[in-house]
Amino acid sequence: MIEPMPVPDTLDGERIDSAVALITGWSRADVQVLLARDAIVVDGRPVGKSHRLVAGTVIEILDEPAITALPTGDPSVLVDVRYADEDVVVLAKPVGLVVHSGAGHPDGTLVNGLLALYPEMASVGDEHRPGIVHRLDRDTSGLLVAARTERAYESLVTQISGRTVERRYVALAWGVMSSPRGVIDAPIGRSTSRRTRMAVRESGKPARTEYEVRLEFHTPVCTLLDCRLETGRTHQIRVHLSAIGHPIVGDGTYGGARDAIALDRPFLHAAVLGFDQPTTGERLRFEDPLPADLAAVLEQLESDD
Repeated sequence: MIEPMPVPDTLDGERIDSAVALITGWSRADVQVLLARDAIVVDGRPVGKSHRLVAGTVIEILDEPAITALPTGDPSVLVDVRYADEDVVVLAKPVGLVVHSGAGHPDGTLVNGLLALYPEMASVGDEHRPGIVHRLDRDTSGLLVAARTERAYESLVTQISGRTVERRYVALAWGVMSSPRGVIDAPIGRSTSRRTRMAVRESGKPARTEYEVRLEFHTPVCTLLDCRLETGRTHQIRVHLSAIGHPIVGDGTYGGARDAIALDRPFLHAAVLGFDQPTTGERLRFEDPLPADLAAVLEQLESDD
């Protein structure tokens, strides 16, 4: 997903179809299709293809052109494999790596790297995101499992929908929680005011996040949490914690970017992943330590506290 884009002075007066094509690299024809579907808005309102931009207004892109080309293997995309067998591969995704192609990211994705290592995955699941059964945001690091066979794909999808896959995250949230552990049970849907964001909405899909306090810090005031997903909605932990007044440190989208802690991405890491091996039924469980940027934040907090 492309983040909202303020219109710079250099594009003041430019037609929106030309400007978006220039920014994204898409064809003007593709951009015009999106405009016709109200999938590109300016300051929250749909506009026509001839709309002239005004500097300082905000463009939001809610969808992307249809993907026609299928992903191919790219050995330049390094994949940190933690476990692999004939059915599955478990990997640690670094911050900044997009899982599969989409708006603004036609290639250079995790899928491209996986296909270079495991070409057979091309025929597994969705042909545009082969082998992928769950995702992490671009700026979230941590563990993912992908399927190498169709049987494994179906098994993992069933386990995820049945809520038997263990997914635990480490998050640093602003403030002090009112309880040492709790459950945030609130439906999540597309925000009505900023369509590139998610929000707690009565009409959204059911979402449940469990949390438990690990550490509290006082300079500045923030709390290290273990979070467990019962569901897997887009931006779920980020939205839920923000909704209860404790946005994740570094999360500029949901109110967590503050000068007291310099971090250019959300402090959110997928630290634990557990599931049943699709063929044998053996329970597999993996842990991934905090990456260097997040570990450095904790070290500074501990020294200042």
